[in-house]
Amino acid sequence: MNSQLKHRLCTTNLIVRNSDKTPLADSKVTVAQTNHSFLFGNAAFDTVPLANGAYNGAELEKAQQRAERLTDLFNAATLPFYWGQFEPVRGKPRTQELRQAARWCVEHGMTVKGHPLCWHTMTAPWLMDLSNAEILKAQAERIHRDLNDFRGLIQMWDVINEAVIMPIFDKYDNGITRICKQNGRIATIKTMFENARAENPTATLLINDFDTSTSYDILIEGCLAVGVKFDVIGIQSHMHQGYWGLEKTQEILERFSRFNLPIHFTENTLVSGHLMPPEIVDLNDYQVTDWPTTPEGEERQAREVVQHYETLMAHPLVEGITWWDLYDGLWLNAPSGLLRRDGSPKPAYEELLKRVKGEWWLAPTELRTDAHGQVQVTGFAGNYEIEVNGKKQAFSLAKGQEQTEVLL
Repeated sequence: MNSQLKHRLCTTNLIVRNSDKTPLADSKVTVAQTNHSFLFGNAAFDTVPLANGAYNGAELEKAQQRAERLTDLFNAATLPFYWGQFEPVRGKPRTQELRQAARWCVEHGMTVKGHPLCWHTMTAPWLMDLSNAEILKAQAERIHRDLNDFRGLIQMWDVINEAVIMPIFDKYDNGITRICKQNGRIATIKTMFENARAENPTATLLINDFDTSTSYDILIEGCLAVGVKFDVIGIQSHMHQGYWGLEKTQEILERFSRFNLPIHFTENTLVSGHLMPPEIVDLNDYQVTDWPTTPEGEERQAREVVQHYETLMAHPLVEGITWWDLYDGLWLNAPSGLLRRDGSPKPAYEELLKRVKGEWWLAPTELRTDAHGQVQVTGFAGNYEIEVNGKKQAFSLAKGQEQTEVLL
């Protein structure tokens, strides 16, 4: 294991007792990890049609194979709540479809995040028929409705997405840019977070942006100064034009660490084909019909994925990394997936699987309790299971948890 990741290890003195509460003394036990506290996520949009029975025949078989690859590696899923797609007709949201997908993810051991509640891109077109005051009211109502409708399934939300550019976005007119331009970034963000917090006080709420310049951290600073409570700072790293490299990644981590808040790298891409030309400013402007993966590109992607994850894992404030997407061709036709278009795994998938389920995961391990029924367990923070003579009991490992007791 990379020595820089040792700070993520936890040790507890596990006290094992029989059903009559007597110590299980001098006995062989097997301990295994069942989940990780660190969120290894993916943009799991493919689970929406899968969970709703939209695939048939060969397409269903392919979707099921992709789903197996998804759940083999990842323990967190981002689901799409782009307003224009989620509620193209006012009052007719795709709630049941997304609930089915969220339920599928939860049943497969994945923490689910909704993305996003407020964004100027892919927003509802019918907002354009409303006044600014009505747009703001509709946006607030949308937040309350969706947090309530998905309570118990989704406890994590990107509340506002890409607010740095929101009031000056000029690709096309839209309702969210209108209200942000009128009210300002900080007031808009404050309103969105207050509504989300009021509806679900225990939810994990993120601000999220692709802009990693000082404009973003100055905006966060301004929001904190007026009392906005962020649970997590979301940072996107779409590296279609090439890997950031260690120096840039660490500089960004250092700059955003001054807030002492958890950090999620919410959208991560590295392509396994040719790089997008460096003169492209908005990645969405690069439109190609064919962007193939190549053997050389796949080897490069694998090296860079490992370095990127290890760099982020080494930082104590980073608590989640979400890859974007699972397989090639989903966004901008890019070969940024960990799987090829046919669903076969690339080297990057295999290398990441070796780390997540190998180096960063406690496989079933035989240990022996002492005369007092105690055994020391060391592993990454997360959920575990102890087994003795066919009896199993769950427990967890966390920082500062010096002693844990289980009853068989």
